Amino acid sequence: MWTTRPSKRQAEILEFIAKFQRVKGYSPSLAEIAEHFDISIPTVHQHISYLRKKKLLAALKGKKRSILLFNDQKKDLVEIPLMGVISAGGPIEAIRNPEPMEVPRNMLSRGANYYALKVSGTSMIEEGIFDGDVVIVREQPVVDNGEKAVVYLPDKDAVTLKKIYQEKSRVKLVPANKIMKPFYEKNVEVQGKVIGVLRKYA
Repeated sequence: MWTTRPSKRQAEILEFIAKFQRVKGYSPSLAEIAEHFDISIPTVHQHISYLRKKKLLAALKGKKRSILLFNDQKKDLVEIPLMGVISAGGPIEAIRNPEPMEVPRNMLSRGANYYALKVSGTSMIEEGIFDGDVVIVREQPVVDNGEKAVVYLPDKDAVTLKKIYQEKSRVKLVPANKIMKPFYEKNVEVQGKVIGVLRKYA
């Protein structure tokens, strides 16, 4: 008889995913799950498939390679606009083409506006943000020094994702990749703070 209850190992995997998401702000990869339990990636994939069939995990719409805890179907999901692509390398032309995207409700807090952007580039890899990932952004006009922010550069009509440091007469935009150098801008408009990452898994 088919049951929705997970096996002991599957329950352990669910617990690991939940803890990983709370600590990191994004889902673990298959490789990270396999390493934690000292099992093969195909074995992890099999467990994930079973958990999806049992409605305990789901894949985000439009983001096939994301693990999402799915304890009570749509209860734990909320739609925010996917605004387009943002460069994590150098500034690119601003893209505004919203489409709905489902994200975990527990990533968001009430009383704020959120949107998502797909990341292009590798300048934020040391912050756990990789090419092809999706960042969740809370709209706010100011961030603290060292926080990851989406910023609009009016002089270049471009948007970029960087760590921000406010200096006396300019703003320092710092990549999280040791092979890339920071750059400076005088005209910078903060559009939001990165509060989470939806990560593709290998």
